Amino acid sequence: MSKCQQCIVKQFNALKALGKEDLIRISGCKTSKSIKKGEILFREGESVNGIYCIKEGVCKLSKLSANGKEQIVKLVVRGDLIGQRSLVTDEKSNLTAIAVNEMEVCFIPKSEVLHDLSRNASFSLDMLQDMAKELRLADNIIVDMAQKPVKQRLADVLIYLHKTFKNDDKDYLGVILSREDYASIVGTATESAIRILSQFKKEGLISTRGKHIKILDLEGLKRIE
Repeated sequence: MSKCQQCIVKQFNALKALGKEDLIRISGCKTSKSIKKGEILFREGESVNGIYCIKEGVCKLSKLSANGKEQIVKLVVRGDLIGQRSLVTDEKSNLTAIAVNEMEVCFIPKSEVLHDLSRNASFSLDMLQDMAKELRLADNIIVDMAQKPVKQRLADVLIYLHKTFKNDDKDYLGVILSREDYASIVGTATESAIRILSQFKKEGLISTRGKHIKILDLEGLKRIE
């Protein structure tokens, strides 16, 4: 089991505010897990009872609408923490977390996190700032859904993936999403997402190989309105 005080991913989240002794304590009680692609970390409506620190891999946070349609609200990446909002508010999870690819995660029990929240002001502030960023992201998503056309929203998603993940050795986007996932992120039907991606391909903005997508004209994607 890796030691929290030696783990490089802590620099990307609120755990960086903890001292050596606290990190050693957390190392002794955390659970490290390997998560397979498609595996569910937790479901909407479940009690999380702790936080997950993403060591490797990507997962999607999604919510089901009243008609059972999945809406992806965020992609969670290496270094992110998830589950902290349910932990702080003592509510059941509002979202479902599903692995997009193979993941390595560490689960820290609720009691340990609450211990640090009550005793470490810097850790509490960093946790609040992380949740404030999530609220800002949610605000932006609401505005984009209301004001931007689907074509622009899909272009924005491709730009985000290009900036966030390293391309593979053949220069395709480093994270592989299904066409259903793309549709769920931008809030449209799968058929519409497929049609728009085909249009991007015809316009020379992207190329595809199965589920793999390569961006050919980043500036062109940025100009889409």
